[in-house]
Amino acid sequence: MRTVTLPAPDDVDAWRGAARGLIADDIPPDRVVWQLGDASTDLFAQAAAAPRADPTGAPLRVSRAFLALAGDAALHADPERFALLYAMLWRLRDAPKLAEDHADPLVRRLEGLAKAVRRDIHKMRAFLRFRAVEERGEEEGGTRYVAWFEPEHHIVRANAAFFVNRFASMRWSILTPGVSLHWDGRALSEGPGASRAEAPDGDPVEEVWKTYYASIFNPARVKVGAMLKEMPRKYWKNMPETALVPQLLASAQARESGMIATSRSDMGGNVTAAWEALREEAAGCTRCPLYKPATQTVFGEGPLDAGMMFVGEQPGDQEDLAGHPFVGPAGQVFDRALAAAGITRAETYVTNAVKHFKFEPRGRRRIHARPDAGEIDACRWWIEQEQMLLRPAVTVALGATAARSLFGRTMTISRERGRAQRLPDGGAAWITVHPSYLLRLPDEAAREAEYARFVEDLKAAHASLSSPRLKPGATAGGN
Repeated sequence: MRTVTLPAPDDVDAWRGAARGLIADDIPPDRVVWQLGDASTDLFAQAAAAPRADPTGAPLRVSRAFLALAGDAALHADPERFALLYAMLWRLRDAPKLAEDHADPLVRRLEGLAKAVRRDIHKMRAFLRFRAVEERGEEEGGTRYVAWFEPEHHIVRANAAFFVNRFASMRWSILTPGVSLHWDGRALSEGPGASRAEAPDGDPVEEVWKTYYASIFNPARVKVGAMLKEMPRKYWKNMPETALVPQLLASAQARESGMIATSRSDMGGNVTAAWEALREEAAGCTRCPLYKPATQTVFGEGPLDAGMMFVGEQPGDQEDLAGHPFVGPAGQVFDRALAAAGITRAETYVTNAVKHFKFEPRGRRRIHARPDAGEIDACRWWIEQEQMLLRPAVTVALGATAARSLFGRTMTISRERGRAQRLPDGGAAWITVHPSYLLRLPDEAAREAEYARFVEDLKAAHASLSSPRLKPGATAGGN
């Protein structure tokens, strides 16, 4: 019997090295015992042989699919995970494509472990909250941000690079029961596990965040079952906004009737603070892969009491570089059309359905690429927050992407433009073309005709500012 002692529960490299040695020695899975701890203290532990060449001269090769599966599954809390992985590695000698057989019981079990680990990694990134702590002393004076998190699996070290890249400019510590991570702006270090009592309970920034969350909370949209499925109660105690949920749900009817008045009068200057907190949060958005090649998030701009909100598709090349919406060629057409319709841009709020620039590189140029449905849906959360915070009387969708974002489904511009539509929250919306569409028309006469129609759409939307909010099921045209 061969006993293998691994130094840490998340030491995937140590498992790989030991597994290679066991395979080289032709040790079957039922002759191996995997355990954790210091091998020097175990009188019965026998280290796995160092990796050596296979007697046949053909070293075992495994697919990338297995390596990815093993890398995730090995971080699970299941005490049998290393034995299961070695059993699969043993079978790969005779069945090299085993990792692709999703009907195999062993593969299914390991895939379940890997899925649970990936979900835990996502929840750490989504639900971890830093709180500011003022440190004393000559060497460590200043602000450190401390967070507490209780992972279900051994994912803390594997998640470290994400937080280093995301919060590289600030000094922070992540405390968990098993291990603690500390970043000083230059190097990452580890410490022993901690307790919840060692983490701070709150800081002044949380009051602004709570104000924002309370201002956008819509009890009519809350589905408690779905919320608990995505965010179990175990995470609530570490998140400032979740403490508000029970009381907000309890007063749902009163809040729903007074929501608009509250957001405008009672919140006062805090609406601005809440919007700024939202914009700052969006600056670090990683909800879809578009953030990676983009220069920056391009958030909405305009007065927070604007009666009209315009939603475009996404920032273009110039918007991505400048950090402001509608400043490129399409923005110039948009500004000219607004003036022709008797609308001042300074009185409107302008944003985009997708906050990052999606493009295809061609030499030194970056060519616009249309966002897909997944990217639109991933970014829809930001549009919903902007709408719930500003509560514009009229929202104008510029193009099909914006319309899909606002309504949650595909809308045909040719059929829906020219009349007011009812948004899910009861507000009025108009659908028209995107200004870039006018720039793409090759025929000058068609371009002028479409521009005139675009201006008329803007005039009609602006005129509807004086109309009451649409009743459920109604449109301005009576359909």
